[in-house]
Amino acid sequence: MDSLEQLLKDPFVQITLAGLALFIAVQVVNKLVHNFFKRTDFIEERKEKTIESLIRSITKYVASIGFIFFAISRFVTDLGGILAGAGIAGIVIGFGAQSLIRDILAGVFLIYEKQLHQGDFVTINNTFNGTVEEIGLRSMKVREWSGKLLTISNGEIKQIHNYNFEKMRVIERIVVSYKENPARIFELLNHACGEMNKQLDSHLKRDINGTPLEPFQVYGMTSLNAGFHGYEYTITGLVEDRSYFEASKEARKIIAQTMYDHNIQMAEEQIKITNEMYN
Repeated sequence: MDSLEQLLKDPFVQITLAGLALFIAVQVVNKLVHNFFKRTDFIEERKEKTIESLIRSITKYVASIGFIFFAISRFVTDLGGILAGAGIAGIVIGFGAQSLIRDILAGVFLIYEKQLHQGDFVTINNTFNGTVEEIGLRSMKVREWSGKLLTISNGEIKQIHNYNFEKMRVIERIVVSYKENPARIFELLNHACGEMNKQLDSHLKRDINGTPLEPFQVYGMTSLNAGFHGYEYTITGLVEDRSYFEASKEARKIIAQTMYDHNIQMAEEQIKITNEMYN
């Protein structure tokens, strides 16, 4: 018995036991949170995953910081006094912790302002594109299209384009030759919109009564001289955010097939050569 008490007084044993206890506590908390959200459906699934990811991050940081201070306290009796007396606390907060505090505050605002959720497809800082896999207290993980996992500090995020924010508008621009009759083009594009509304009906964004808010339609002729290539027409349609890319892909397929079936001459690249080039 005495030997056991003596063993438990050993600081290395205490640190080991504390680390093990904290590890088990983190796993238990994460498991309880996961099971809680798995059995409930009072909030949207993406929001549940976002909250769960944030809780995992918080428990991890709290446990890690707590373990570090506990380990130091086993060897230093007056840790707070030493830090304050030496001015180390001020140095750490003033220099080393600046970026950490910035990242944490940015992460809190990201969650509080509901700018994104786990599973959203986003563009970060007009540079990185991918699906949000994890939102942490200090950083965010985004899976790029190529499969690479990008980890970016929350404080470095300046701009977010979210493609999964309740609704997305499919906008397709069609440029045809100047030789094509605009009246015929409008007729064919309206026909294509009818086909899209039939085939892509399940993707359309609807109101509480189940009526499409904005079915596929011809917005109009949006340019008389699109890049010196031809007339530009635009088709729009409001779809569910989660099916935006699928709807866009299928819409382009239907439009292209319609143009091909009716032998519509699309705009082609034109190179204008002037005499100045040879002078």
